[in-house]
Amino acid sequence: MTNETETPKRSTFTFERTYTASLDEVWELWTTKDGIESWWGPEGFSVKVHEVAARPEGLVRYDMIATAPEQIAFMKRAGMPLSSPAQWTFTELTPQRRLAYRHAVDFIPGVTPYTVSTVVEFHPQGKDVRMTVTSDAMHSEEWTQRASAGMQSQLGKLTKRFQR
Repeated sequence: MTNETETPKRSTFTFERTYTASLDEVWELWTTKDGIESWWGPEGFSVKVHEVAARPEGLVRYDMIATAPEQIAFMKRAGMPLSSPAQWTFTELTPQRRLAYRHAVDFIPGVTPYTVSTVVEFHPQGKDVRMTVTSDAMHSEEWTQRASAGMQSQLGKLTKRFQR
């Protein structure tokens, strides 16, 4: 017999990166306006952060803005605006160790809004920080692949921040 109230576990995707940086530097890139604006969003997009409340149930509100010609063309073809408001809600913050958030998925035409959860873990290793990011899959394989590619792209932007 199955429990009708159980929610099936969502599949996830995970990325792991190591940065030659201090734990303070990496943490601030996730929890401050300047930090988030410096790397969040895939290549060809920028963000304008309006609010960061780095505490459980605190919001990060921002505009995601297509800036590169290829992304602008994609957004137009998809019937999506070139700039759209977005937000995530922190669900956990253990300073310099772990943060988690729910990201509102309310920007896809024809799809009922929902949320995906992400957990970010920070592991100091000498002069480096190993970071693991695990996110829920989205509503379809196509959008999960897009989200995965987007996370991979923005983590590439984060890597560039630490190359000296």
